[in-house]
Formats: sequence, C-alpha cells, structure tokens
Amino acid sequence: MARKIGSRYTAHQVLGRGSAGTVWLGEGPEGPVAIKLLREDLASDEELVGRFVQERTALLGLEHPHVVAVRDLVVDGNDLALVMDLVRGTDLRTRLERERRLAPAAAVAIAADVAEGLAAAHAAGVVHRDVKPENVLLDMQGPLGPAGSHRALLTDFGVAKLIDTPRRSRATKIIGTPDYLAPEIVEGLPPRAAVDIYALATVLYELLAGFTPFGGGHPGAVLRRHVTETVVPLPGIPEELWQLLVQCLAKAPASRLRASELAARLREQLPTLDGIGPLDVDEPDAEQEPGTEEPADAAGATGPARCSSAVPAEAGGPARRGAVPLVPGAKPDSNRDTHTSMRVPAADELAGGARGTARAPRAAGAPRPGSARHRAATRRRRLTLAAAATVLAAAAGAGAWWATSGDDSGGTPPEHRQTAPAAP
Repeated sequence: MARKIGSRYTAHQVLGRGSAGTVWLGEGPEGPVAIKLLREDLASDEELVGRFVQERTALLGLEHPHVVAVRDLVVDGNDLALVMDLVRGTDLRTRLERERRLAPAAAVAIAADVAEGLAAAHAAGVVHRDVKPENVLLDMQGPLGPAGSHRALLTDFGVAKLIDTPRRSRATKIIGTPDYLAPEIVEGLPPRAAVDIYALATVLYELLAGFTPFGGGHPGAVLRRHVTETVVPLPGIPEELWQLLVQCLAKAPASRLRASELAARLREQLPTLDGIGPLDVDEPDAEQEPGTEEPADAAGATGPARCSSAVPAEAGGPARRGAVPLVPGAKPDSNRDTHTSMRVPAADELAGGARGTARAPRAAGAPRPGSARHRAATRRRRLTLAAAATVLAAAAGAGAWWATSGDDSGGTPPEHRQTAPAAP
C-alpha cells in the first residue's frame, strides 16, 4: 500500500527491513528512489532529529560513483527518512550467501570500489562506521569488471552516526556489527576513518575465505578476538595481497593504510590475480564461551529481508550462518542487529580465556568437530588405539615371561639349575 513521505515522495513497496528501519521503493519528482524510513522510536527522539538535520549538508554533498547518493532527508511528523538513489541489483551479502566466496580478482575489485567511495567520504569528513556486505550494493545494470564483478557502491552513510547519540551510546555501549568492529571501538575509543579501513579489510577477508577473521560464536567472544587475536593466513593468495590485508587489520589504527592508498594498492593487485579461482578453505568452528550457548536456530534462522536501497535481483538463497543477536532473546535479523547497543567488556574480560591466536581454518573436506563424520572418525581412532594397546600389552606379557623363563640358563630345566648359596 502506497504512503506519502513528506510532500514530495511516495513509498510504494518494501524492499527490505533492518534494525534501523525499512527501505521502500519510492517515487519522487525526478523518478524512482529508495527511501529508508527510520524506526518510529528513532523518529520520536528529538535529539536524534536534531542531529539528523545537522548532518544534512554533509550527507547531501557526498557524491561519488561508488557511493549511493543521499538525495534528501525528510523530517515530517513521525517520519524520519533518507531518500537515496535507487540501485538496481543486489547487495554483497546476497552474493556471498549464493557463492560463499569469490574469486580473488572479483573480491579485490569490489573492495577497491568501496575503498574509493570511502576515500571520498573521508575527504569530506564523513566516517561510515558500519562497512559490511549488507551495506555494499552491486549495480547489475552496469558493465562487468574483473572476474565478472559488478560495480560496487557503499550505502547507509551517516546512519550509524545518527543512531549513535550520546544518550544512546555512553562509554559503556558500542554501536556496530561485531564481526567488523575495529579493536579501538571495542576498547571505547572514538571512531575515526581507520575503523572503516579495518571493516573493509574484514569484508575482503570474508569475500576470499567465506568467513570473517574473528567472527563466530557469542558476540562477546567476537569482540575479544578483535582485541587479542592475530589473523590466520589464507593459503592460495599472493603474498603482497596478504600483507596488504594484514596491514589493514592491524590493531593500531595508525598502522593501517588510508582509503585512497588502499584503493590504489588493490588496483595494482588485479593483474596478478587473473585466473585464480576461489580459495579452497573451510570455515573454522566457533569457539564456544562458557555459559554462552547459541540459540537452537542460530545456524539456520533468518530474519526479515536485508535493509538496503537495492532492488533485489532474486529471492531466496541459503540461510546465513552465525547470526547471533546482541540482545538476549532478540531474533537475529539480516543486518546482524546493527546499531544494537552492547556493553563493552572490561579489560579482565577481554583478557580472560584468550588463546592468543585466531582459530585456524580446517582443511577442505575435514569433518567438523561434533558432526556425525567427526564422531565416527573418533570412534575408529579409539578402536584402533585400543587394539594397538591390547597387542602391545600381550607382547609385553610375552616378553616378561621369556625374560623370567628364558635362555640365560642355557635351556636347563628349573629343577636342574645351580644357584648361588644365600649369604649367611
């Protein structure tokens, strides 16, 4: 059912829902648009509305081929909305769900596009703060790039900053998606441009590997890994690309590249990646923290459609694994509860239980611990070890018998052997 958004726009059809609001396919004076209508509780927050208006100039002035442009900001009664360009395609999360991982050339081309969009935003003084596959749209109508990649555009600029009001995010809260949060955010430092570089490097790692470097399991465990663990190498990619990833995943923000430098370095890598297929690695098992059992449906439950300004190219696809809500009892949605507040762990919590290194990926085809194949293999190993132990025990018994009845007497029967007299 159509609804008016302000005096200039009409929303016709819901494209997706997320934790911050709903995206509609709409119509404006200049044609089709995407309208992100924020939640009613956000629209009724006077402080947020004030920040919304203050950010208008910065958001409207952000124009770049790899950024989904914000055309208007609407404040009308209970409606608080961003009017954006309509991108006809899908988002990067949908492609990952369909293909699991991308060829390195395609992954690097997408990351380079996003880095160029971030460079323009950072030059304008805008930090995205929520770079993740859900917020990267793929233009299906444009020309194809390396390895069949579509032009990538970064969307949802300013939403994290608008939601992150001082009242909503005090020193004990964080705003963002756990898998992509830079360590300095976990430690309570203010977000700078470097947090976007860390998040983009995490996305690139995910495009290559099929999983994020520190994700999996309870959100608290994910946050701890960002601070305490080192990233596990990915086999099969050039060393220079790997070192680029390591630098952008550095714990110290000053060690990371700037967005413009990252974009240029990624473009330089493209010729060396031609012809390399997707990596053959499997996802590591999530580390289960004591007392933090995952919901029974965490591996297969999906929430509402993802919140983006893209027209979905297709529906369906496999369910995303590892969606764990940040608030107990909440249902995980396609945005992994972005912008949901969570307490920052104390220093002793961050240090507690850390192994000091990230979980190593399993070899392709290796059984996952706890699976039926893994249990069967474990039983076979135990039976083999038991049989070997029995053989060794029998051999040891035979050896002991031979030692006590053996050939040191020259084969003389016990009753005919001579023994030395006992000492008086």
